[in-house]
Amino acid sequence: MKIDGNISKMNLMVMAGTREGVEIIKKLALYEYFNIVATTTTRYGAELARSAGADDVISRALTGEEMVEMIKTNKIDILVDATHPFAAEATRNAIKSAKITGITYIRFERSPIELPENDLIQKVHSFDEAVLKALKLSKGRILHLAGVMTLHYLTERIDPPRIVVRVLPSVYSVEKCLELGLPVENIIAMQGTFSKDFNQALMKEYGVSLVITKESGATGGTPSKIKAALELGVPVILVMRPGISELQKEKVFNDVADLFQELADF
Repeated sequence: MKIDGNISKMNLMVMAGTREGVEIIKKLALYEYFNIVATTTTRYGAELARSAGADDVISRALTGEEMVEMIKTNKIDILVDATHPFAAEATRNAIKSAKITGITYIRFERSPIELPENDLIQKVHSFDEAVLKALKLSKGRILHLAGVMTLHYLTERIDPPRIVVRVLPSVYSVEKCLELGLPVENIIAMQGTFSKDFNQALMKEYGVSLVITKESGATGGTPSKIKAALELGVPVILVMRPGISELQKEKVFNDVADLFQELADF
């Protein structure tokens, strides 16, 4: 298919919920040739997808069976997986669903960052491992910069008043923090990718002795978090991305422009 040709519409499902997912929807919405069904796991993500130009939005996590049904119901031609690098189960479901329905699967994934050589960076491969490492490294305050959905790993083994967390400014996120026992003053509800200086200011203000974050790429603000901590001499426990063997035989793009060109050439 060529974008500049006289053709009928193509139905795309975009698994969004990331900045890149929104960017992909915005680019596709510029052309009348695409009908876009977006999926997200949150209401906030749904609002972003809708404002970006999606024709329809599903704002909840889909099981594999539900995704297959959604693909069939909406007569999807191409599935674009732009989910977070840590949403491994969603990606596996997407690949399987595409194979079952016989449609094309395309993955957009943020490029990994280059990590500096520094003994203060402790790489781990799960949040369970991160907590065990944290218990050995720190008896003081811990700054959790890995999202509200992974916070429970810490609160199960670490006294909640020791934990400072930065989460999205949504009712769900704040309520989840409170349910897990965090004091109100330890909840930083803010949205954005923050500068090194801003991250340092928070670390100083809260007197943190350890940072836990995940390798979410440059878009997720990982480099500025790490630089801020290292300059202050604060250790960083970095949870590395999960490996997804199913992606080895699939088309994977790290640049939105390249992915869009691939779609344009169908």
